[in-house]
Amino acid sequence: MRMLHTMLRVGNLERSPAFYQDVLGMQLLRRNDYPEGRFTLAFVGYGDEADHTVLELTHNWDTEHYEQGNAFGHIAVEVADAYQACDMVRAKGGKVVREAGPMKHGTTVIAFVEDPDGYKIEFIQKGTQ
Repeated sequence: MRMLHTMLRVGNLERSPAFYQDVLGMQLLRRNDYPEGRFTLAFVGYGDEADHTVLELTHNWDTEHYEQGNAFGHIAVEVADAYQACDMVRAKGGKVVREAGPMKHGTTVIAFVEDPDGYKIEFIQKGTQ
C-alpha cells in the first residue's frame, strides 16, 4: 500500500491551482471536468502520481466557499530553508501566517503559509527534525 493523494475542496479552480503552482512550485498533473456531476478535479504535486503523493483539488461548480472545520490540520512540505521559503511565498503574493523558526519545545524549524481557501501548509526545514 501507499498514500496516493489528499483531497481539498476549493472554491475557485483558477485561484487555487495557481497558488500551488506559482507560489509553491507544484505542477498541474491533470485536470478533469465532470459536467454531469458539476465538478472538476485538478491534481497537483511535485512529481508524477506513480511515484509521489499529490493533492486533489476538488471544485464543485455551485460552491464558491467552504467552512474550515476544526478536524483538519495542515499539509506538510519539506523545504531546504524555511526562512527563504517564507520570503519566496511573500514575494509571490502569498500569506505567511507563522514565520520560520524553531517549533515550541523543540528544534525543528517550521513555518506556516495559507492557501487562498485558508488551508495551512507547514514548511519543515530539511535536516532540523
